[in-house]
Amino acid sequence: MMSTVTLAAGNPVQHVINHATVVNEDGWWIWSSAQTNMLISAAILLFGGLFVAKAVSTGQESEGHARWVTGNRFAHMIEVICGYLRENTVRPLIGKRTDAMMPFLWTLFFFILINNVLGLIPLLDLQNIIAGKMAPEMVAEHKAFIGGTATQSLYVTAGLAIISAVVINGAGIKELGLGGYIKHLTAEAPIFVWPIIIPIEILGTFIKPIALAIRLFANMTAGHILVAVLLGFASTDGFFSDNAVVGIPVGIVSSLGVIAIYFLELFVAFLQAFVFMFLTTVFISLLEHHGDHDHETAHEIAEAGLA
Repeated sequence: MMSTVTLAAGNPVQHVINHATVVNEDGWWIWSSAQTNMLISAAILLFGGLFVAKAVSTGQESEGHARWVTGNRFAHMIEVICGYLRENTVRPLIGKRTDAMMPFLWTLFFFILINNVLGLIPLLDLQNIIAGKMAPEMVAEHKAFIGGTATQSLYVTAGLAIISAVVINGAGIKELGLGGYIKHLTAEAPIFVWPIIIPIEILGTFIKPIALAIRLFANMTAGHILVAVLLGFASTDGFFSDNAVVGIPVGIVSSLGVIAIYFLELFVAFLQAFVFMFLTTVFISLLEHHGDHDHETAHEIAEAGLA
């Protein structure tokens, strides 16, 4: 029966969360499935980026007009996504700093996206099908080398948010200078309201990355668990049910639901990667010299993102 093979048959949350791989004598995790997923994502990002860069780069002069044509369709798709993010999302917000910030923002977007998509692939279940025969103790101890969703881990999303916070505030100090950055904490308000404004601005410096971390964590957790629940209905309560009269219809409906939710989750994987990158850009834009209208607009966007 599937319930004896898959790690998450009795609990759909187990499909999504991080699992220990190696634990020391004191109970500290030395390695986990999320770390493996992140290494895979980093490798895909690195080698995929080199592949795309080679296909996008200008060819030899002897190739004529063909030297300007992107080498393959996949690279062309990535080029279009990168161009849209740069010209339609980032440049309107941070202007002249766009080219300097894009390597970080592109990396942030694609790293999160790859991890989100990896979470939709049943690597954990495939591993446990194999481990159930070769290393049953791993299944019994709920250990896993690969699988789950790295961006579901609050530790991972918090790490990404901390990196974003360092870049946001570092870019702000570089743009405004240390004195200008400190002055920004006053929100250019009258001096008599500084005791109220300054603590709020300092809290906001911490709240922004916290919101980034929790938003990504919550969205990836909820959606992926929903997929796991429907898969559970389709298997243990559906096609593998002891009552075929009830089980087969439940299995069919659940399977159709899984397909629909998978498409939705694929969209959410892109959306949450975009939102994380976009809000990071918005927070960078708040720490620069603005006109009154631009400053108010940036704050409105930030508040909408934090809501």
